[in-house]
Amino acid sequence: MSEDKSDKSSREERLAAKLRENLRRRKAQGREIREETRDSQVEDLPNRQADS
Repeated sequence: MSEDKSDKSSREERLAAKLRENLRRRKAQGREIREETRDSQVEDLPNRQADS
């Protein structure tokens, strides 16, 4: 019985670790996408000095 509990808790710990890793990766991807979007929006803005 104690093996079942330890197996279950180790499985839960592994799953929790994978979830945390996935969350960190997704957050990093989201930051990268936002940064790329922001950079492309800045590049798309008209250059006012060139118009003058």
